[in-house]
Amino acid sequence: MKVRPYSTWISRLFLFAMTGLGVTGMLQMPLAKRYYLTEVPGMAWTGDFFFVHKLHYVLAALLLFVVALAVMNWLLEWKDRLVLTRFGVVRPVILGGLLVSGLLRVYRNMPSVTLDPTVIVAIEWVHLGLAAVMGMVALAALFKKASAYAVWR
Repeated sequence: MKVRPYSTWISRLFLFAMTGLGVTGMLQMPLAKRYYLTEVPGMAWTGDFFFVHKLHYVLAALLLFVVALAVMNWLLEWKDRLVLTRFGVVRPVILGGLLVSGLLRVYRNMPSVTLDPTVIVAIEWVHLGLAAVMGMVALAALFKKASAYAVWR
């Protein structure tokens, strides 16, 4: 296995946040109760929408921290030593779309905000679609054994 040019803990924290966001994102739909996941001992929390929603926000804050850390490292140190791979160019664009659509979802959920239903549906579908595309691109990178975002110059 190749050694990545950036810290392993950044990769692991990113993977943890993205996996957790994927799981909690799906659990916000009524999947846990529909498929009896809540009946499994210790998994009753998966049916509590408000808990799962808050956990999704906590994981999103963790993701924002990791992304900010990576962007700052890229600007200050990595841009001269590393070059983005093919998948390393595509995934940050998708991630940026996910972050923007997620922030729009947070804005939409504020009590004083009222948006047109068409705009709400568009925000929801863009967020869900980008999450699905991100998962497919990540799996494609994994199967091609090209999961690193950057390599040495």
